[in-house]
Amino acid sequence: MNVEQAIRMCGLSKTYGKNRGIDDLTFDVESGEIFGFLGPNGAGKSTTIRCLLGLIRPTDGSGSVFGLDIVKEHRAVMRSVGYLPSETMFYPDMKAGEVIRFAAKVRGMDCSAEAAKLCERLKVDVNKRIRDLSLGNRKKIAIVCAMQHKPSLFVFDEPTSGLDPLIQAEFFALVQEYNAGGATCFLSSHVLPEVRKYCGRAAIIREGRLVAVDSLEKLSRTNTKRVRLEGVTDLALDGISQLKKHENGIDFVYSGDIASLLGILHGQPIADLCIEEPSLEEVFMHYYDNSDKGGNA
Repeated sequence: MNVEQAIRMCGLSKTYGKNRGIDDLTFDVESGEIFGFLGPNGAGKSTTIRCLLGLIRPTDGSGSVFGLDIVKEHRAVMRSVGYLPSETMFYPDMKAGEVIRFAAKVRGMDCSAEAAKLCERLKVDVNKRIRDLSLGNRKKIAIVCAMQHKPSLFVFDEPTSGLDPLIQAEFFALVQEYNAGGATCFLSSHVLPEVRKYCGRAAIIREGRLVAVDSLEKLSRTNTKRVRLEGVTDLALDGISQLKKHENGIDFVYSGDIASLLGILHGQPIADLCIEEPSLEEVFMHYYDNSDKGGNA
């Protein structure tokens, strides 16, 4: 077993008849890192995770978690994982505390001390019944269930949806604490700021295919510029995206040759020109452009 690799995927693919799932995903996640898995809704993130955890069988390719085969040894895989799905469902008549204890009992573990700490940090009311809880409060219970047994690998699928900003901050504080203790985190998200803030590396998936895998620093390194023009209301040039018109001009993201841009602008009735570095979100948008709006998330 290569303990340096918490996750390994090699040509991992899943199709649903004629419908696309994921296609030929190959990348590794090293032990002890917080790894981002980025993509718009429908890109294939949840399908990848379900294959990884043995919840669905891949059509082709292979994968492992801490050296354990995701198909042949998926039960052993799940013992080392804390999984938070994007959508959580519980028995509506159970109390929050009962759900948390039930999750620990299924694992055959006494997690009461860790669960109590997590409930305090996340402000979980253990006496409330599931049917009386909001989406955000149900998500907090799911977080406790995923974390209370202190697994070696956390797999989070859109973990912050439904959480208020204070609880989001507390959630990531917990992630960093577990990570400092040696745990690995695989964070699936379409929220770029949280990936930028907490992840060292990330993979980008679009339409079920892997687009890039690298450090956040390298993924965001680009010649792309944010351009704002006053006095010009239209511009035809390859490399322009995210064009927006405003009262006196236009602004856009430009990923082409800067000399070509300046050549096109020569002679235009420019009242003002601003060229600056784009935000990380704008840099990443070219990975997402033309992505499938439907399919499996």
